[in-house]
Amino acid sequence: MDDRQLNEELHDYLFAIRAHVHTELKELAREAGLTDTQTDALWRLSRGPEMTARRLADRLQCDASTATSMIDRLEQRGLVRRAPHPTDRRVKIIQLTPEGCALRDRVIQHTTEHSPFARLDCDSRLRLHTLLRQATDDTTTPKKEQQ
Repeated sequence: MDDRQLNEELHDYLFAIRAHVHTELKELAREAGLTDTQTDALWRLSRGPEMTARRLADRLQCDASTATSMIDRLEQRGLVRRAPHPTDRRVKIIQLTPEGCALRDRVIQHTTEHSPFARLDCDSRLRLHTLLRQATDDTTTPKKEQQ
């Protein structure tokens, strides 16, 4: 298999995994009365120490006004709250409420139970984790092969 074909097949696999995960999350989102993006936001809010609207927008790859509208809807549903930033009065931290945490936990459990990675043993998942981290690390630049 040449390099071009290998890269095409890797992308095919990534698209297949994305479609699988998206289908699973879409079903759960519909049951919970959420949009796909709101479900993605709950997932993102569960990771990391604190999340501002700007950072959430960056993670969701949307503009700040879209993220703000989505946060407003999640707040109206009682899933998130805005809290003061500890050092910057102009910024609010977006936090999950207990109801938001419960729904996030359902999303994580559902995703984990239906994960295509569950077919792999632990060592294989760890190797894949390392490879995917290397492939997505912004500080890693692909090295071109010398010809």
